[in-house]
Amino acid sequence: MVARGTLAISLDDVLAAEKRLDGVVNLTPVFSSRRLNDIVGCEIVLKCESFQRTGAFKFRGAYNAISSLPPERRAAGVVAYSSGNHAQGVALSAKLLGIPAVICMPTDAPDVKRQATLDYGAEIVDFDRQTVDTDEVQARVARERGMTVIHPYDLPGIMAGQGTAALELLRQAPGLDTLIAPVGGGGLLAGCAVAAKGIDPSIRVFGVETVGADDTKLSLAAGERVSIPPPTTIADGIRLVTPGELTFPILLEHLEDVLVVSDDDVLDALRFVLLRMKLVFEPSGAVALAAAMTGLVPANCRRVGIVVSGGNIDPALLRTLW
Repeated sequence: MVARGTLAISLDDVLAAEKRLDGVVNLTPVFSSRRLNDIVGCEIVLKCESFQRTGAFKFRGAYNAISSLPPERRAAGVVAYSSGNHAQGVALSAKLLGIPAVICMPTDAPDVKRQATLDYGAEIVDFDRQTVDTDEVQARVARERGMTVIHPYDLPGIMAGQGTAALELLRQAPGLDTLIAPVGGGGLLAGCAVAAKGIDPSIRVFGVETVGADDTKLSLAAGERVSIPPPTTIADGIRLVTPGELTFPILLEHLEDVLVVSDDDVLDALRFVLLRMKLVFEPSGAVALAAAMTGLVPANCRRVGIVVSGGNIDPALLRTLW
C-alpha cells in the first residue's frame, strides 16, 4: 500500500513554478461551446494546452525542472525519455537555456513529434520500447555524458510546472466544481490536482485513460501501483504500464476516480472539436473530452474544467478521421 500524507509537491511548489515560468510559457486560452454543453448536460471549459509552446503542456514542467538545476549540472546538459511532447518540451527548454539535450525516443513515436524535436536542436537516441527498458537507456546516456535525467513525470519540478496549467484555468474560469485531465504517468494530473485542491479543497478531480491503458484506474482500485502489458491505444501520450512512484500517492490522495474511454470515443471527440470548434487536439489531449461526451462525468458536476494536454496530432491520423 502507498502511504498517504507524504506527497512530493505542495501548492507552494506550483506557485513557485508559476513565478519561474512567468514570461516564458504561453497563457493558453480557454474555450467553450454551447453545442458541447448541450451534449454533455453541463458547462464545459476547455483549457487548451495545444496553444502552449511546443504544442503541449510538457514545456511547463520541462522548463521549470531544468531551470531549477544547479548551474554546474544544468551546463552539462540533460537527457530525457519521450515519445514526443516531453521531448519537445525538454529540447526547447534546453535551447532557451543554452545547454545540450539528448532525447531517448521510441522508434514508434509519431514522425511529426520526432521532427519537431530535431528542429528544436536536440539529439535523438532511438530504441524499441517493446524490448528495451526505457530507464536503462536514459541512465546509460546520462552516465556516459554526465547529463541529468529529466524524467517525463516522476520529478517534483515536472509536476509543479505542469500544475501551473490548473492555476491559470481556475483564474480564467472561476467557480469550477470539477477538474478533469488525461493521465499517463501522472505528472500533469498530479500537479493540477495539487494546485486545484490547494486553492479549493471542494473541487472534484478525475483522470481519464483509454481501454487497455488503464494502469492508474487499476492501481487506484488496488491501493498500490500495478503494471499492465504495453498498451496499443491511439493516445500515444498515455501509453504507460504503471503510474509514477511519486505521482501515484498524489493521485491516490486527490482523485475521485479515473474514467475509461475507448479509442473510438477519442476519435469522435477529435472530430467534434475539429468540425464544430475549429480546434486541433491530439488523441491524448482529447481523452478527457471524450469522457465528458460519452456521459462518464457524474451528473452533479455542473461546471467542469478540462485540461487539453496537447495538439500535436500525427497528420496520418488526421487524414483517417474522415
